[in-house]
Amino acid sequence: MIKNIILDFGDIFIDLDKSATPKALQKLGLETLTPALEALFNDYEKGLLSSSKFLSELSNYIPGANEQDLMVAWNCILLDFPDRRLEFIESLARENQYRLLLLSNTNDIHIGYVKQKMGMEKFNRFKNSFDVFYLSYEMGMRKPDSEIFEFVLKENGLTASETLFVDDTKENTDSAAKIGIKVWNLQVGEEDISQLKSHL
Repeated sequence: MIKNIILDFGDIFIDLDKSATPKALQKLGLETLTPALEALFNDYEKGLLSSSKFLSELSNYIPGANEQDLMVAWNCILLDFPDRRLEFIESLARENQYRLLLLSNTNDIHIGYVKQKMGMEKFNRFKNSFDVFYLSYEMGMRKPDSEIFEFVLKENGLTASETLFVDDTKENTDSAAKIGIKVWNLQVGEEDISQLKSHL
């Protein structure tokens, strides 16, 4: 029986265009996404460097771009957060049948942009729908590393078999499943978080 639901943010609640940022960076002069650059992105998502340090490091790969250009390119992955999804999670929270946890790989610049785009009133409505709100850059960990799932279970006294994790990235749901968490690898464009109850 499911008692706890851990939910991803990007492409579960807020729509993403995952190809937009690489394309925008290439337009600014980035030649190719190297393993070193991917490592930089991952480190930033783990909060291992500040936003100013991240932008400074990123500018080494694109010498002609200024900080504002880089921030615009970095944020163009983020699209709309449909009201129906906000209303869905608020409704689920009101029912008070499950412990609700958010677990998102994200970073300081993206969260700042989301707050600005949604407005603080809506963002707080979303955040307050959850019992716990985990952002990777505040945790020093990121999905799909098993340590992040183990931390969330232990920190909140959750039993893996009583917990459902919803994420659009198979690598993340596979990692959670390995430690006994029930998973729904949501197929973006074919499925929607509002269908959650059919997976419980």
